[in-house]
Amino acid sequence: MPALALAFIVVAAFIHATWNLLAKRAAGGAPFVWLYGVASALLYLPAAALYLALAPGALGPRTWALFAASGVLHLLYALSLQRGYRVADLTVVYPVARGTGPLLSTAGAIALLGERPGPIALTGAAAVVTGVLVLSGGPRALTRGDLGVGRGVLYGAFTGLFIAAYTLLDGHGVKTAAVAPFLLDYFGNLVRCALLTPAAFRHRSEVAAQWRRSRALVAGVGALAPLSYVLVLAAARMAPLSRVAPAREVSLLVAAVLGARWQRERDAGWRLAGAGVIVLGVVALAMG
Repeated sequence: MPALALAFIVVAAFIHATWNLLAKRAAGGAPFVWLYGVASALLYLPAAALYLALAPGALGPRTWALFAASGVLHLLYALSLQRGYRVADLTVVYPVARGTGPLLSTAGAIALLGERPGPIALTGAAAVVTGVLVLSGGPRALTRGDLGVGRGVLYGAFTGLFIAAYTLLDGHGVKTAAVAPFLLDYFGNLVRCALLTPAAFRHRSEVAAQWRRSRALVAGVGALAPLSYVLVLAAARMAPLSRVAPAREVSLLVAAVLGARWQRERDAGWRLAGAGVIVLGVVALAMG
């Protein structure tokens, strides 16, 4: 993997873990997703306008279709993630989602894009699965029948499915269709906002309440979420998707540490150990 691509991925991982911590603190569901989407659209509007002014022919019908499909998948991901954060701990939902996502992305890259990871990468995939199992709480969770952990694993896995779907679609967009990473993220976000606007209008009292109590979190996520993903898409232009998708999950360890220290979540030891196993697995995926 090129050194610049790896640098983009590492920086994106820290940004990604940070905005997920902010989203966990908000735990606001669809109103929060709509608010931070609007915040992103407004914050990055000058950059989008400048880009289109410099490259006026950058958009076409097929590109808009890609924006629409990407926006839908990212919306499903965001809603699933927010729901998971409302029923379970950050150190369950986030690592399971980020652990299963690259597994499915790698499988999709093999099946759809013709990429061929080696034995080391396959060993890494097995390590990711092991880490996900450990993150479910280990033997202690299995014996105590913790429903919160079970729901967290379920929503994490469901979120991972959407991660894999948008990773493959967006990877195709920036690598094969040569769509600019920034435009793909920006206009995909506009699609998400448009789809959520009718519901936001119907529940405007909830949206207003969410804004009053979480405006700083809205601004933080609105600024950081696009930045982290554009860096990942830029890396995907330089390296195979089967390497980029798992390598970005070094954010798991950052999230596990932040969740254990700042959120004071339960079973931090098991979850930090599981996150460490997943990190080793995704490193092997990136190398193999």
